Amino acid sequence: MKISREWLQTFFEKSLPAGRQGLPDAEALANALTFHAFEIESVENDVLDVKVTPNRGHDCLSYRGIAKEISAILDIPLISGATTLRDANEAFSMEMPIKVQIQRTDLCNRYIAWSIQGVKVGPSPKWLVDRLLTMGQHSINNVVDATNYTMFNLGQPLHAFDASKLKNVSGMFSISVRVAKTGESFSGLDKKQYILADTMLVIADGHSDAVLGVAGIKGGEASGISNETTDIIIESANFDGVSVRKTAAALKLRTDASQRFEQVISPELAGEGIRAAAKLIRELAGGELAGFADQYAALQEAKTVSVSLEKINAVLGVSLQRENIETVFKRLQFPCTCQGDTVTIEVPNERLDIVCAEDLIEEVGRIIGYDSIAAIPLPKSEKTPHVNPNFFAEEKMREEMIEKGYSEVITSVFSERGERVVLNKVDGVKPFLRDSFMENLSESRMKALQYKDLLGLKDAKVFEIGTVWRSGKEEVVVASVDAKGTSAEEIITPIEAKKYANYAPSSSEQYQSFSKYPYIVRDIALWVPSKTSDAEVLEVIRHNAGELLVRSEKFDEFKKGDKTSFAFRLIFQSFDRTLFDGDANERMESIYMAVKELRWEVR
Repeated sequence: MKISREWLQTFFEKSLPAGRQGLPDAEALANALTFHAFEIESVENDVLDVKVTPNRGHDCLSYRGIAKEISAILDIPLISGATTLRDANEAFSMEMPIKVQIQRTDLCNRYIAWSIQGVKVGPSPKWLVDRLLTMGQHSINNVVDATNYTMFNLGQPLHAFDASKLKNVSGMFSISVRVAKTGESFSGLDKKQYILADTMLVIADGHSDAVLGVAGIKGGEASGISNETTDIIIESANFDGVSVRKTAAALKLRTDASQRFEQVISPELAGEGIRAAAKLIRELAGGELAGFADQYAALQEAKTVSVSLEKINAVLGVSLQRENIETVFKRLQFPCTCQGDTVTIEVPNERLDIVCAEDLIEEVGRIIGYDSIAAIPLPKSEKTPHVNPNFFAEEKMREEMIEKGYSEVITSVFSERGERVVLNKVDGVKPFLRDSFMENLSESRMKALQYKDLLGLKDAKVFEIGTVWRSGKEEVVVASVDAKGTSAEEIITPIEAKKYANYAPSSSEQYQSFSKYPYIVRDIALWVPSKTSDAEVLEVIRHNAGELLVRSEKFDEFKKGDKTSFAFRLIFQSFDRTLFDGDANERMESIYMAVKELRWEVR
């Protein structure tokens, strides 16, 4: 999520920390989040791109959520009231002009609708336009912009309908939250037509049954806000995350709103979100509240989680006192009580990720900083680790084959022929499980021959360890093909545990990635004084060949009088492009010039 430092500052009275001289002010915030909460994808023009982890999508896909993190990490207080979740309806007792019906409360736990009359739709002020641009959104109008701003600010998606485009019966509007009918069509605000299925939740006009929007994803073109709009109905709801995700995937329509519902958010947030959006709309567009409806199927239960000081210290490997723990939870704004060695916290409504003692331990660890926890070596195991006999046998055979100069390959288990047909075929070309390696290995050897120069091999010998299916059973075998085309296959049998005692796996070379681009081979032969070693010559060649030389080796040597002839094979390759002859020739000319300066003779 994009986070503007300027916007984030609105949650704090004290100025946020600045970066080092010559670096963005947002760098200090990026470091704080990186080492205590989330990765930062980038920092550009004082805007952080925060990679919010899935377990914190409940509360941190919003400026307020990130502000609370910064407050806890840097111990900077938030402005008064910045984190309070209040019920949306506490100040209203007017007669309701809106009726809401929810068909599936398992898919929609809460739906709030507020009616505002007499708004004046127009352009948004510059500060609002600029903040939405920070999030990659263009301004639409003051009403729609207010709902989008509130979503980014607090994390609660909202939507505004043009009330004049809904059917009014006896002064009453009706909103129906129902599943779509199979084949029902819907025209979105993006002017695209969508065909709905009966697994999708929609918002409909309760009087006309016309679809007004796809729940939690996109509003409809027919009820969109325009410059002529004077009366609006604001929606703030809590939709099932799984349902929203499946619908968004099926319609190929993922939005900022759907992203937040997919992560699951607190139903309590719906009330605060609509209050904040209505307040901002009235400031920007005027209007008067005309009534509301709030259907809340299952109130969010208050949760408490307890953890002992002993367990915190044992898991983290620290020696914290009760005062330290209380300070951490205070910075996180977790109300807590202590009884003896046990700390009990009241879980904030938006922190749906806090469910057990280990979650509290993680909070303590990341706020005090994992870098402040001393590294302690793990204790030695009192038991001898068990060695898997099958794995041991395969590893031993693998080492033997490599020592003999074979290269390991891994080929497909599917084949054009065999005894067992695959029930769910990957494709129609190879519908069987293999009963032999030979065909695959022969093909692999022919491919490997193309790279023998690059790998410094005179020829290619390959082997594979894996499973074949034949004679009604599975067998683990090792199979090989060598330079003469000779093939062999052997069943691997587990080795008894009494060979294990003196076994020590051989060390392996460090893996290096290879280039996908073709290489160029050049040979060079030189006459040098007999006292000159091949290592000295290679050093000169490598120094003057540049970074495109990826392999060099001697392949011939003979003496004549007081001189020695060395012949070397040079392999040139790039990791980012295909080389041309000119690239290799240029490197070779550089080598020739260096050789001539040493008065060595090129043959």
